[in-house]
Amino acid sequence: MADACDIATDYTERELARHLEAQRARARLATAGEHSAMECVDCGEPIPKARRTALPGCQRCVPCAEIEESRSSLSASR
Repeated sequence: MADACDIATDYTERELARHLEAQRARARLATAGEHSAMECVDCGEPIPKARRTALPGCQRCVPCAEIEESRSSLSASR
């Protein structure tokens, strides 16, 4: 049975992997110019072709874009 340290270590490893993949995605985008990302820079999930076509240069999937917009609007209102 896993104890609290094992659970925390597993969580940390998953989060680190997720952040590293997002960083790699951003690096790939830096060389791609204004083209839409194939994968979300935040979560790494594929961005559907319809979204990439409708919004050239998009970097985030819809859920992550909505989260970012919420954060931006909260910061602007302060």
